[in-house]
Amino acid sequence: FTFFAGQALPSIPDQYYLSQNYPNPFNSTTILPYGLPESTHLSIHIYDISGRLVETLIDGNIEAGYHTAIWDASTVSAGVYLVKMETAAFSSVRKVILVR
Repeated sequence: FTFFAGQALPSIPDQYYLSQNYPNPFNSTTILPYGLPESTHLSIHIYDISGRLVETLIDGNIEAGYHTAIWDASTVSAGVYLVKMETAAFSSVRKVILVR
């Protein structure tokens, strides 16, 4: 078992997920929890509200399990951004709010 946020969880999640970031809204840095039930090629991209790619957080093979990605947004403007997580079998988008 893995302990995450005070809860005992199986070592491998039973489904793909991208949780809401925290804190949200955030100032400069935020944490993006995600889980993979199997090892896979994963990409996590940040887009501005008009759909332009701002940053790639992850683009590669990731082992199954519970993970976190950290976005340091200190070089971008305040506003609403979209976080998109994609694998061959899963896609999810979360809205995040950067404040200054």
